[in-house]
Amino acid sequence: MLENQSTTTLENIGEFGLIDLLTSSIKIHHSSTQKGVGDDAAVIDHGNLKTLISTDLLLEGIHFDLSYFPLKHLGYKAITSNLSDIYAMNAMPKQVTVSIGISSKFTLEAVEELYAGMLFACNRYEVDLVGGDTSSSKQGLVISVTAIGEAEADDIVYRNGAKPGDLLCVTGDLGAAYTGFQLLEREKRVYLANPEIQPDLEGKDYIIERQLKPEARKDIVLMLKHLNIKPTSMIDISDGLSSEIFHLCANAKTGMYLYEDKIPIDPTSYNMARELDIDPTLTALSGGEDYELLFTIAQSEYEKIKDNADITVIGYVCEEKEGIHMISKSGNKHPLKAQGWKAF
Repeated sequence: MLENQSTTTLENIGEFGLIDLLTSSIKIHHSSTQKGVGDDAAVIDHGNLKTLISTDLLLEGIHFDLSYFPLKHLGYKAITSNLSDIYAMNAMPKQVTVSIGISSKFTLEAVEELYAGMLFACNRYEVDLVGGDTSSSKQGLVISVTAIGEAEADDIVYRNGAKPGDLLCVTGDLGAAYTGFQLLEREKRVYLANPEIQPDLEGKDYIIERQLKPEARKDIVLMLKHLNIKPTSMIDISDGLSSEIFHLCANAKTGMYLYEDKIPIDPTSYNMARELDIDPTLTALSGGEDYELLFTIAQSEYEKIKDNADITVIGYVCEEKEGIHMISKSGNKHPLKAQGWKAF
């Protein structure tokens, strides 16, 4: 046995460092594999249409807390969060597979409730649940969903296409899922301290739903097609706005300017953040789980989207040497930091 053999913790290397390490030696064996790891979904060439595949894993105690997460909502979210990756490639999901690990604490009725949520999402987004697997679990509930989509080769949008001068756009509003999560966590703590106190959730339906039952932006992909706009790059916001901006810039080798006053934040999210003594901008930058689409477009496309209530221009792409910055509401320039979700 070697003495003084050094080891590296997963916390030190981080999620993306681990992914880079594990995938650096992957060898592609088939010409049909047009895009492997490194984007929101893989791309497989099956002739006229390209196949896109994306997989996500949800673990009890890490990604969800069953003390306040209804199983039907969890099943719905497990599907929609995966479909979001396919939409982020400007493609349409067609099928999903679902695998679950279940502990003995779950009844048949509980599992049926979970699957009811999954099937509701499948029906709403018109995708087919085509298979999967089940297993016992000693660690609680484990859910793995694989989404399979398709698109014409020329329609697929990758993360690496942004060019200096492109406009940075985002759909919907940001920070709602995070403030909803913080509210649920607060009420859970209150309840555990005194079970006689009922949760105070009145008027907070919007942010709670954004956390427990998020929607994927199929409507935006269809809208962009209708407007004859093909984004130059795109990603979904699962880890927070700042992290996703860094992904786009790293893949395209560009910089970015983000304007704080342009970031769309719903009034309910803003007020909840203030009540929780959290900077509302921080909820958008680092909160995550909004599942909105972040994309870049050529400036020539601006006229097509300038009056669209679902799309907000929040910045622009610059040269890589200029860096990645946020212009604050007071007009000051600050280096942007990626402080989104960390897996380890």
